[in-house]
Amino acid sequence: MEPLPVVQHKSRTAPGPKPPPWLKVRLTQGDNYLQIKDMMRSQTLHTVCEEALCPNIYECWEARTATFLILGDICTRNCGFCAITTGRPTELDRLEPQRVAVTTKNMGLKHVVITSVTRDDLQDGGAEIFVGCIEEIRKEVPGCGVEVLIPDLQGNWTALESIVKAHPDILNHNTESVPRMYSWVRPKAKYEQTMELLKRVKLQDPTVVTKSGIMVGLGETREEIHQVMLDMRDSLVDVLTVGQYLRPDQKHLPVEKYYTPDEFQEIKAEALELGFRHVESGPLVRSSYHAASQVPQGV
Repeated sequence: MEPLPVVQHKSRTAPGPKPPPWLKVRLTQGDNYLQIKDMMRSQTLHTVCEEALCPNIYECWEARTATFLILGDICTRNCGFCAITTGRPTELDRLEPQRVAVTTKNMGLKHVVITSVTRDDLQDGGAEIFVGCIEEIRKEVPGCGVEVLIPDLQGNWTALESIVKAHPDILNHNTESVPRMYSWVRPKAKYEQTMELLKRVKLQDPTVVTKSGIMVGLGETREEIHQVMLDMRDSLVDVLTVGQYLRPDQKHLPVEKYYTPDEFQEIKAEALELGFRHVESGPLVRSSYHAASQVPQGV
């Protein structure tokens, strides 16, 4: 096989193509949306819905679903695609798991998603707080499904093992992009480490559903997407999400291409043929979008 050509990426300030009509989002601030917003503020909690400028926030909050963002709202990394603030974190609140559990109960959630900023300043990457959230939710809301979307923990496999032992129903770690583009999209991350993390989870506890996602539209090829899916299956990943990269603002990486809904369906068909047990693929799909329905009974 001939090597793929080196792609000359646009600078972060370069303009991108005009967004297509199928990316329009309905902005609705109903009673549920406003109630959840008040609830998050009263408990001094963050959500990735707000911090990452998720386009689905209005739909999800109106449906009384949200993804908690723990370990503060300042990330130690500066990924080219992410809208979360970068800097030196000062926040480490060991009472945060209790507030997350209480809010989960007050929201009446049957499936909760917990993610975090990346905390390279912490030896365990914040694993202690993830474990606390899982345990507190189990106590406060028995029967609630718990999904965690974790950072790479800088390859601290002892920290990963502590999270796996807390037994979340789903453990998600996003791949985000193809390996050729990691230095541009995820400059402090390692593709091989991501694949190893996902595989270690399944080997430590085969009953935990593993999940990962990628963004498209940053300059990757379809052949590269296919290879990433093959690598995920080699790492025993159960659930795949594929969504369109949307540029948060002019400081972030430009969009190289908008995939059509038909192309997303083609990628989904490929993924299912490779053996993924569930696939969400669409322009506005995100890691936590319709999270409860992404994993049917029996997965």
